[in-house]
Amino acid sequence: MIKVAILGYGTVGSGVFEIINENKELLTSNIGDEMEVKYVLDLRDFPGDPCEEVLVHDYNIILNDPEVEVVIEVMGGLKPAYDFVKSALEAGKSVCTSNKELVAKYGAELIKIAHSHNRNFLFEAAVGGGIPIIRPINMHITADKICEITGILNGTTNYILTKMDKEGADFESTLKTAQDLGYAERNPEADIEGFDAVRKIAILASLAKGKTVDFEEIYTEGISKITAADFKYAKVMGRSIKLLGKCKNEDDAVVASVAPRLLAPDHPLYNVNDVVNGILVRGNMVGDLVFIGSGAGKLPTASAVVSDVVDSIRHLNVPTTILWDEEKLELEDFSKSRKKFFVRTDALKEEAETVFGAVEYVDAGISGEIGFITEKISEEDFSKKAEKLGKVISRIRVEE
Repeated sequence: MIKVAILGYGTVGSGVFEIINENKELLTSNIGDEMEVKYVLDLRDFPGDPCEEVLVHDYNIILNDPEVEVVIEVMGGLKPAYDFVKSALEAGKSVCTSNKELVAKYGAELIKIAHSHNRNFLFEAAVGGGIPIIRPINMHITADKICEITGILNGTTNYILTKMDKEGADFESTLKTAQDLGYAERNPEADIEGFDAVRKIAILASLAKGKTVDFEEIYTEGISKITAADFKYAKVMGRSIKLLGKCKNEDDAVVASVAPRLLAPDHPLYNVNDVVNGILVRGNMVGDLVFIGSGAGKLPTASAVVSDVVDSIRHLNVPTTILWDEEKLELEDFSKSRKKFFVRTDALKEEAETVFGAVEYVDAGISGEIGFITEKISEEDFSKKAEKLGKVISRIRVEE
């Protein structure tokens, strides 16, 4: 019998506990042995809950128990999660986690420690919730150079943008609805300002390139400035607005970003709506692969965690191959990246044309302003031209 321990009994932790108990026969069949939750670690008590019989409050009980083969970290955050995970790996235990903050910051280091002890550090649930994406990159898209990864990586922001698109609602009221439904936290900053998505694209970029991509060096812009007027223009263009995390080869460099983008109907992620996530992986041989599914939620995320647990038990003393080196990948300066921009301004057409040259106008019937799409220019050139025009209301990047 294989003994495991769960660190944290919140939404995901309780989901992991539920799946292991509810699907016990299936898991036994997949593993070839029985799996049992020996401990659940949490500071709180849960009177009457099924976890009560195995609940402990001292992590050292788990760390010092040689029967525990796999530690499941679903606490979130960096402290004490990092210390707990590192010590578990050093003690010869495999670790499975859904903690995107932990993986984004310490992923390469923890993989290295795990492999040095013939164990595994697995994190399928850290990106995309229940969507299988980490394992396909590691194991199935290995004959290709990955040229691009583009993803709708946050269900909260996608829900908000979908409501604004379909119902013409404003940002603030839609955010409140998302909070009332439990899709957004009381403090939604991590979601709406792109901080959640940037950690996820950094993880995917690191796996795709085999070196560490520092999420703090990725250009990040959220959706808090998107308005109902922006969606009126988007409808005229036949496009939708999505918050995209991107990692893309441009010439001989790698460009990464998180920002709202205008997508045309032929884009693979155009119809990914509500709290659903979608991830496009573009290989130089296989072409486009698209992964769509539940990007968050108790059971979808817990399902991905338990899948990692199964994999780690199947490979108890055999580290799986994860190409993610601690060496840092130098990203291209985002200001050099080239694209088209949609611009709203209260300037005259003559002024816009004098500064931006040939533009494509978009008429959404909004008085007192004009909208137009620029030719393909660099971020740096756009900023200079926008400053020169001096009357820019907003701008959104156009996805090609």
